[in-house]
Amino acid sequence: MKSWIEKQKYIIDFTLSSLLRRKMKNIGLLILYALIVFILASVMFFTHAIKKEASLVLRESPEMIVQKVVAGRHDLMPLRYRDEILKIRGVQAVEGRLWGYYFDPVFGANYTLLVPPATTATEQSEAEPMRTVVTENEHRHGPEEQAMPLVGAEAIGAGNIVVGNGIARVRNAGKGEFILFRTHAGEGMPLRIKDTLSSASELVSSDLILMTEPDFRKFFGIPENYVTDLAVSVRNPEELSTIAAKITRLFPDSRPIIRDEILRTYDSIFNWRGGMMIVILSAAVLAFVIFAWDKASGLSAGERREIGILKAIGWETSDIIRMKFWEGAVISLTAFLAGVILAYIHVFFTHSLVFEPALKGWSTLYPQFKLMPFVSAEQLTTLFFLTVVPYTVSTIVPAWRAATIDPDTAMRHTGE
Repeated sequence: MKSWIEKQKYIIDFTLSSLLRRKMKNIGLLILYALIVFILASVMFFTHAIKKEASLVLRESPEMIVQKVVAGRHDLMPLRYRDEILKIRGVQAVEGRLWGYYFDPVFGANYTLLVPPATTATEQSEAEPMRTVVTENEHRHGPEEQAMPLVGAEAIGAGNIVVGNGIARVRNAGKGEFILFRTHAGEGMPLRIKDTLSSASELVSSDLILMTEPDFRKFFGIPENYVTDLAVSVRNPEELSTIAAKITRLFPDSRPIIRDEILRTYDSIFNWRGGMMIVILSAAVLAFVIFAWDKASGLSAGERREIGILKAIGWETSDIIRMKFWEGAVISLTAFLAGVILAYIHVFFTHSLVFEPALKGWSTLYPQFKLMPFVSAEQLTTLFFLTVVPYTVSTIVPAWRAATIDPDTAMRHTGE
């Protein structure tokens, strides 16, 4: 056993010396290899991290949202629906919600306007400060994607608003300043910025405006007996599908949306975006595969002569194969580690500058947020088998073919 280990040490030592003798060729291959790993790892890390972030935020969203649908479009919900739904067995609470969208023609941005639920002083003191809603301007199912804020409407005050950091940046406005809006009737409605939402929540609150119910109803012209939709809480989460079916039978023009469906929608969105990035970059990946195969299989005359000499001085075919295996392993593992480390820094410390627009989506109000590092063993294993294993294996076949040639023939052929 000891002699076998010593033998492997000598083979590895010779392999490293051989790599250094052809350092320019191997450095070029290493840089290209690490770049491909960096690209794939960046897309994978960003996609999984933002999905994880969204799932943590949406964990606080309502268990079920009920919307009224007219001609296939979301319509205002009569408050009488709330009383009828509350009578269904298993329903714990039903709360009417008020939210909507406003397009700012000056800045070309869409804002999400929301009336937060009223909270008591006790509830507010126990709540996390300024927990806000999830919104996605490009995916307009509305705040069924949103976690209810714990900032009470009474804390805002009439004529005041609380805005997200994205809005404050775009409009260059801060606390105490006024923003002029135009109501549904075309009248000017100045509202004072009382506060801005925490930058820690910017992933979900960049385009958010919180306001009081009277101001909201005046802004959109919504009657007192109507709300945007209903948030339903149930006693037993296992009965969500059953209660949703009962609501549909009771009100055929309603559309219940369960929280798990929202989570699946987010997963699909980011999986699709990540997949599109991989498809777009597949040409570069394919070019690397061709390049790596050419470098691995196309042994130079010097390499063939080296193998012939090694065979002549007593190296066995298995030793040659081990040497080429270690050569491929050193290059691929070095490139893998370099690519993964660079991707980790790129995604979690530089806010994914290269792929951010493609993966987050286009928007005038880009949120500025720092993703919490989230890298799983599954991601690294998948990346390893996609990048390291194919290249390492590709180095063994040509080495075996060269090692089986008679050493005298190999040296005479390369010397001609």
